[in-house]
Amino acid sequence: MQIRLPRPRGRWLTGVAAFAVLAGAGTWTAVADDRAPAVHREDRVQVMPGAKIDTSYFTTGGKERRPAVLLGHGFGGSKDDVRAQAEKLARDGYAVLTWSARGFGTSTGRIGLNDADFEVKDVSRLIDWLAKRPEVQLDADGDPRVGVTGASYGGAISLLAAGYDQRVDAIAPQITYWNLADALFPDGVFKKLWAGIFFSTGSVSPTGPPAGTGTEAPAEEPAPDAPAGQAAPGDAAKTGAAKTDAAKAVGASGPANPGGCGRFEPALCAMYERVAVAGKPDAAARTLLEARSPSAVGDRIKVPALIVQGQADSLFPLSHADAMAKKISANGAPVSVDWIAGGHDGGDRETGRIEGRIGDWFDRYLKQDKGADTGPAFRVSRTGGVDSTDGQALLRGATGDTYPGLESGTQPVTLTGREQTFANPAGASPPNISAVPGLGGGLGQLSSLGVGLSLDFPGQYARFDSAPLAGSLRITGSPTVKVKVTSNSGDAVLFGKVYDVGPDGRQQVLPSQLVAPVRVEGAEQGKAVELTLPAVDHAVDAGHRLRLVLSATDLAYASPAAPATYSVELLDAGALAVPTAPDVKTQATGLPWWTWALPAAGALLAAALLITARRRVAAPAPDPELADVPLEITGLTKKYAKSADRYAVQELSFRVEKGQVLGLLGPNGAGKTTTLRMLMGLIRPDDGEIRVFGHAIRPGAPVLSRVGAFVEGAGFLPHLSGRDNLELYWRATGRPASDAHIEEALEIAGLGDALARAVRTYSQGMRQRLAIAQAMLGMPDLLILDEPTNGLDPPQIREMRDVMIRYAAAGRTVIVSSHLLSEVEQSCTHLVVMDHGRLVQAGPVAEITGESDTLLVTTAEEVPEPLIEKIAALPGIGSASRTDDGLLVRLDGATATAMIAELVRLDVPLTGVGPHRRLEDAFLTLIGGPA
Repeated sequence: MQIRLPRPRGRWLTGVAAFAVLAGAGTWTAVADDRAPAVHREDRVQVMPGAKIDTSYFTTGGKERRPAVLLGHGFGGSKDDVRAQAEKLARDGYAVLTWSARGFGTSTGRIGLNDADFEVKDVSRLIDWLAKRPEVQLDADGDPRVGVTGASYGGAISLLAAGYDQRVDAIAPQITYWNLADALFPDGVFKKLWAGIFFSTGSVSPTGPPAGTGTEAPAEEPAPDAPAGQAAPGDAAKTGAAKTDAAKAVGASGPANPGGCGRFEPALCAMYERVAVAGKPDAAARTLLEARSPSAVGDRIKVPALIVQGQADSLFPLSHADAMAKKISANGAPVSVDWIAGGHDGGDRETGRIEGRIGDWFDRYLKQDKGADTGPAFRVSRTGGVDSTDGQALLRGATGDTYPGLESGTQPVTLTGREQTFANPAGASPPNISAVPGLGGGLGQLSSLGVGLSLDFPGQYARFDSAPLAGSLRITGSPTVKVKVTSNSGDAVLFGKVYDVGPDGRQQVLPSQLVAPVRVEGAEQGKAVELTLPAVDHAVDAGHRLRLVLSATDLAYASPAAPATYSVELLDAGALAVPTAPDVKTQATGLPWWTWALPAAGALLAAALLITARRRVAAPAPDPELADVPLEITGLTKKYAKSADRYAVQELSFRVEKGQVLGLLGPNGAGKTTTLRMLMGLIRPDDGEIRVFGHAIRPGAPVLSRVGAFVEGAGFLPHLSGRDNLELYWRATGRPASDAHIEEALEIAGLGDALARAVRTYSQGMRQRLAIAQAMLGMPDLLILDEPTNGLDPPQIREMRDVMIRYAAAGRTVIVSSHLLSEVEQSCTHLVVMDHGRLVQAGPVAEITGESDTLLVTTAEEVPEPLIEKIAALPGIGSASRTDDGLLVRLDGATATAMIAELVRLDVPLTGVGPHRRLEDAFLTLIGGPA
């Protein structure tokens, strides 16, 4: 499991330290598909004081200047985790820079938990680098237009970057913390399981240079004047003093087990060891973590902030987002808050929606697009049932025009119960259970469906219940309650939680699996305490009760090891204040997808038929001379709207005959998929013509009934079996069932008993085989397969090869696009090689590989020179020469069979005969790759 925690950055920038690019470290890679501009990635290592930081820079080329985005990763991860989002942002018109933070990925240096002097300064130096790029938009000299986003650890660095570097223009932190001390030591209680996972993740043995070998940061740096746009030394002095006090409190001894610290800074390692042994935090520990938290510079974060926080998150609960929103909003900056369904405890992170919203946020505040819709000021995802097709929770949004906070629309719910006494057992064992880090699996999200995992041991808790609710109640925020706590040991550690209890009084659900810890000191004579319970968004049905439980132990937290007795009494007549956020309105429950999708699809199909029918009238007449030619492409050209300077396909022409197995080859971005999509009538070419059996291809052309295709995957109804999907697909064609040859297709699929199972239970390989079988239904005259061997194991790949060869041998034609060159070489008779949308070469495989003239004869031992001369003098042999693997023999009239017979007669110790050049070699030569 990876923990995504944000890292605080330097408390003040003492100057722009020089950084360099390692010689040879910069490389460019094109990341492209056929439908969007190519994304170029530049990988380079940037040298920072005390560390070498591995970075990737993504752009789509062009000379126009554009805003930049820094994209951070989660704790325990690396820059590779955010590559897909970086590529998307680059395609949307941003210059995107990702990096592996100190101690992660291949970056060196110490993990400082977003130390202001190191990790945060690293970000400012990356901003310096962006300011020098010719494609990055500048607001002033040395000041690029830049936004910062990331999740967890990367989310905190976005907040810290905005606090320490005034050049940051917008941020979008996700599921992160505001005050790391409050996250790991909430209300003075040690969150031991999360802290243990967190420090264990960073304490694994480094794969790069170990700490202590010169890669760690120096203790001090020179302090010239801070560059423009960055925090001045005087502003950072307060944070620096806090860090100094914390370091003094840690003591000079350092960690007791330095070998177990991995890449952590010694002060952090020593702090964790000390707190873990004591079972509770001390002032120095809090000071150390607070100094590295966004809250330390909260008054300086004055840029537009989209705050995304998870409901299923016992590590960084909603209260952290609440603190962020209130502080940044008070600074005068625009703020929107989005509570997603998932979080660090699992569940749906809503990645697609959130990345789209982040893109809109940056469009508004970086591109200054006033028409960009940044969404509501507040949104919360609510569970609205279960999808019957795949068992996943259905989500619907609730929105508000303003952020309600955690206390809006408070309603009192009366709890009853006498004063109760319970025990903290010796060793705090066995502990009660709420959230289990790393094992939650999204149960917090499903608690709204009546699913959860919680356990309270008798004798370890007090319980107070409400009467059955007369109507439904939506809790949105943090309930509060006042109690009097008494402890025979003076102090008490309690865990507060509010259950949703069913009408029978036994079934209870803990919303989002969350508890609120509290440390009560000086309670020998009793002490009044107002408890702030976990912030949740949870619907309680009419007839249900609310149950307040105060327990002495919890598996995720450290409780006192010494036995103690606690007493708890309700105050203020047992009023539980429940926030309801009345101005947050839930969207109407969505109907099952098929209730609207099927009519909509029918309407679209009808419209398409009308349109294509008109187009077919104007389509060119069939060419009788091509009636027996499966495919002829002439001058085919396609350019997408978003890539005006780049053709996806340009002036492509080739012909395919009956009985051929044609391999369509080319690197990513060569235009293969675009060509196949135009062949299937899915998209229209800008110029040129495609004819199948003499008929010009248009969307819906009747001749397409003679074509079977598997392009870019197939869609199946997940709740139906594999067989049912194929039968339903064939019925939709309107052709007789006897023409389907469905049993032959199912035999090809090789799914066995799985054919009777729902498709949602299939692996990727099983779905692939089912899709190929679907393409072969009806035994079409022209079969088109795009990457047919994806997800297949070696025996299945061999079977697929044999199927294609047999299929073509029956007089049909197969076109296959594949990256497995060895399979193409064995199964295809002809090749078309494309690069950058153009035809590079077309012809028989033997002609392209050169195997018609020269053969490679491998031998068990080196052949003597006199024997080589005899071979060269044989009739029909043009030449023979020695190679590293044996002999290279050029035929000049002789057949390969005759040559082999002569070699055997001459006692040549041959072990094999084959083409002198593999398809891979020929392919790389054709596209300009390494030979």
